[in-house]
Amino acid sequence: MREIRYYAACNLGLEEVMAKEIADLGGREPKTQRGGVQFCGDKKLGYSACLWLRSAIRVQEVLAVGAVRDKAGLKRFIDGLDWQRFLHVDQTLSVDASIRDSFLNHSLYAAQFVKDVIVDQFRGRHGRRPSVDTRDPELPLKLHLRGDRATLYRDLSGASLHKRGYRPIQVKSPLNEATAAGLLLLTGWDRQSPLLDPMCGSGTFVIEAAMMASDRAPGLERDFAFQQWPDFSSGLWRELVLEARNRARAGLRRLPDLEAADHHAGALSLARRSIDAAGFLDVIKLQHAELDDLQPGVPPAILVTNPPYGERLGDMGEVERTWAALGAFLKSLRPPMTAYVLSGEPSLSRQLRLRASRRFAVRNGPIDCRWLQYPLESRQDG
Repeated sequence: MREIRYYAACNLGLEEVMAKEIADLGGREPKTQRGGVQFCGDKKLGYSACLWLRSAIRVQEVLAVGAVRDKAGLKRFIDGLDWQRFLHVDQTLSVDASIRDSFLNHSLYAAQFVKDVIVDQFRGRHGRRPSVDTRDPELPLKLHLRGDRATLYRDLSGASLHKRGYRPIQVKSPLNEATAAGLLLLTGWDRQSPLLDPMCGSGTFVIEAAMMASDRAPGLERDFAFQQWPDFSSGLWRELVLEARNRARAGLRRLPDLEAADHHAGALSLARRSIDAAGFLDVIKLQHAELDDLQPGVPPAILVTNPPYGERLGDMGEVERTWAALGAFLKSLRPPMTAYVLSGEPSLSRQLRLRASRRFAVRNGPIDCRWLQYPLESRQDG
């Protein structure tokens, strides 16, 4: 198969763990940059990346790279591609653009310009043209203009890769699935040791942990844009999906103890629905309990949690009390154990009365956060 250049995007702070995921899949020459990783491989790798990457939110294929200094040059750049290779005339497309230090200064205009060139090529050949669908296009395209350098991508993913298909409804202040998986990868969890989330909210951490431990491909139960393209290899895709299903079935036989709890009955109900939709209701143990009353069924080797912080939920006084209760709960657990706590407000972590040994800078939605590591090998005092 021919060599293809790819770019995978992730949330800030997860670039290194995603680069390792890509390398583990066989991606060649992975190169990290802010918010993503460039790499090379064949068509099989592109399909596998959509199916298996846990921390990624998009996988894009480079269609063309070139020097573009004006609108005439941009037209030649786009029109130089044979668009029948990538799109049927009765299909839909969308174009997104990002611009920096370029001859154009309006991304929406650039996207419209690219779209017009593409549909004009079809109209000239067929007398009709593809339609535009900004919500669910069959061919999502992305134009990057940086100075006089243009790069055009097609997005293999379509909908963001964080959409695994198990979250039945959107919940308030959710932890993005890809971010949760990336944070789990940052911990170095061995996927065999007991894991606990004592403030599980909608259950994203424990579901992603169950998917990792059972070797379930995160993209196994969803569709991708590339499945609708003229050059889609259905036989190759069937082979990859069959292998992934076999691995997931085998993985269910060796799951560790996974527990989740929350004091909020509504949140726990949503978590149960998502866990059921993911197929792990018989695997993940749920408790409705305040931190003061929570008794894990098995002493966890690793704890991961996303407590409320300033911009998320609750007033600051209530939030501080919650963090203090979390610190007391952590101290009550049997060492050795390592806790990882996501914080979007630096002052709150002081309420834990524990010393963080590592701080990973990550982005959770629009909020700059720290993924704080607390190794509890003996009793600590703040």
